[in-house]
Amino acid sequence: MKKSVLIAVASLFIGALSNNAIAQTQQQDTTKHDTAAQASPASPAAAASGDLVSVLSTSTDFAPLALAIKSADLEATLKGPGPYTLFAPNDVAFSKVPKPTMDELTKDHAKLAKILKYHVVAGKYTKADIIKALSAGKGKAVLKTIDGDSLTLSVNDKSNLQITDAKGNAALVISFDTMASNGVVHGLNGLLMPQ
Repeated sequence: MKKSVLIAVASLFIGALSNNAIAQTQQQDTTKHDTAAQASPASPAAAASGDLVSVLSTSTDFAPLALAIKSADLEATLKGPGPYTLFAPNDVAFSKVPKPTMDELTKDHAKLAKILKYHVVAGKYTKADIIKALSAGKGKAVLKTIDGDSLTLSVNDKSNLQITDAKGNAALVISFDTMASNGVVHGLNGLLMPQ
């Protein structure tokens, strides 16, 4: 169980470092998006299959993250009305976290919760919304996490969406617009770390 939680936390960090996939669409607006922004009706995923926790729990790509959320007692938050945008580290992201780090995180629930919350943005930002924000911001967008921290989104030199954390680490967005009843999930290939 502890290993699963550590793996989940590591996936969150790695996921946040892999935001480059959004840039593959089109580089348009780069303006900042309000937390009240909602997904456009033309969103690729038509129907939500439950709240964020349910969506993660039914996906094979985010099993470690789902376990970490449970271990950090964040299920109630992510089952709440939101809306939220979750930049979710996948299982590969968690596998990149060193075992001692994962062991430490599974023992420290407060630290684990802080790291996981760093991947959650207030408001629903679909891929189209992120592209508009990037266009308005001339290539950059800053989104606020549910704890008030900042994530910087940009397009890298390979036209991939990248998210940079407070420590300067970057993760690529590798999947977009997995819809939930209370938000949207974008997959990351790395974990993001708060200050």
